[in-house]
Amino acid sequence: MNSIPALGAGTFRLKGDDAYNSVKAALAAGFRHIDTAQIYKNEEQVGQAIADSSVARDDIFLTTKVWMDNFAPARFIDSVRESLTKLQVEQVDLLLVHWPDESGKVAMSDYLSELAKAKQQGLTRHIGVSNFTIAQVDQAIAILGAGSLLTNQIEVHPFLQNRRLVEYCQQHGLTVTGYMPLAVGKVMEDECLQAIAKAHQTTPASVAIAWQLRQGLVTIPSSTKPAHLAANLAAANCQLSDVEMAQIVQLDRAERIANPDFAPKWDE
Repeated sequence: MNSIPALGAGTFRLKGDDAYNSVKAALAAGFRHIDTAQIYKNEEQVGQAIADSSVARDDIFLTTKVWMDNFAPARFIDSVRESLTKLQVEQVDLLLVHWPDESGKVAMSDYLSELAKAKQQGLTRHIGVSNFTIAQVDQAIAILGAGSLLTNQIEVHPFLQNRRLVEYCQQHGLTVTGYMPLAVGKVMEDECLQAIAKAHQTTPASVAIAWQLRQGLVTIPSSTKPAHLAANLAAANCQLSDVEMAQIVQLDRAERIANPDFAPKWDE
């Protein structure tokens, strides 16, 4: 697979058996894109679920992310190799740096050079970034060159639509992967999304996912329930009208959920 499957199964906040069972159920339901990260502390369970599934490794697009503690050149490649061991694979399909390092401990040119080295060494097929702002995307492209990065993975949902950043990435050849597409369940409570869902005989979650897919975004909702996983996958068949898309645009209220103290200065 040279492109990221548009609909993936996320594993953020899933630990132990929950992570294993979620990935196993996602693959059984038909997902072929699995997203994890070093900091999630579930790479071993994700890897075991992939190994135990009946789906061939070549049919799965697997992403993991390097945590900031491992950005230093002395740690970066070793940490990736550790992730591969935990995941029981020879390489991942996509390797991301999880957050930009705002501390100044490691220069972006250093950790992005290590990211490129991981690809050169065959540890990953593609590389990308996560939680990068417009200015940081510019800086990353200047360091690695146009076309080097496959994606910028950022928070996107109806209440934080991140349109400037999304459009900028797309204009510069980066696929946008939207995480937290269901706004940790808040989409289920929104009256506009409920009304659109009713019209399509589906759920507000499916509407939120369909809204992202319609914009050409990759999206990675997570669930531990097989019924929800199946519904998330079925969202690809939900065809929203231009009027419905415009209604969802009005829901943007810049409600950012993932905003730790080490986050960059976000684009307005």
